[in-house]
Amino acid sequence: MDSVRDTAAIGQRVGVIDKSVVILDALRVGPLDLAGLQRATRMPRATAHRLAVALESHQLVRRDSQGRFCLGFELIRLGRAAADEFPLVELATPVLTDLRDTTGESVQLYVLEDQARRCVVSLQSQHALQWIVPVGARLPLEVGSAGKVLIRSDGPDLAESVEEREAGVASVSAAVRDRGGQVVAAISVSGPVERLTLQPAERFGQQVAAAAARLSSSLVR
Repeated sequence: MDSVRDTAAIGQRVGVIDKSVVILDALRVGPLDLAGLQRATRMPRATAHRLAVALESHQLVRRDSQGRFCLGFELIRLGRAAADEFPLVELATPVLTDLRDTTGESVQLYVLEDQARRCVVSLQSQHALQWIVPVGARLPLEVGSAGKVLIRSDGPDLAESVEEREAGVASVSAAVRDRGGQVVAAISVSGPVERLTLQPAERFGQQVAAAAARLSSSLVR
């Protein structure tokens, strides 16, 4: 009987964690009052309020000057700690900065996460018309050049995409490999088709491949 109760208690705790993550994800778009938080999470008003206040007590959520719920500053500390445990980001940033400056387009670094790809570095172009992928964005593997590179560990190191995920957007990606030759990330250049053309690999493939090779070499040392 105790094991049944323990299992039920664990299930309840997991449910609370899942709902708390939904609240944090909803607040990524910006501050929300309780009514807005309820609409965004589709939770009962009392549940949304209870969990938001609980997260506030741990500084994962805070209130702005208007009393709306916002992401808390404790998330900054946790994010920095996570980045410190993930040296690929630190190694990749100067490589991607040079690539952005060379191509003039937005660049991203993606890693495989379950059955999706996660953007862990994103640098924007200086063009007025640009393609923005926020850091932390979780995107499908099935569409987009980065997904192709991450899926095909034994395939070509370069892939391109034209309007697969978003109309008017093209990209070209190259594989980053560790010392064992395994694909650990994908470097991408993305932007409007009118600048990357219908052959983005021909337009920027050489530069992206060179950046991926540079980052791969730093992982081998």
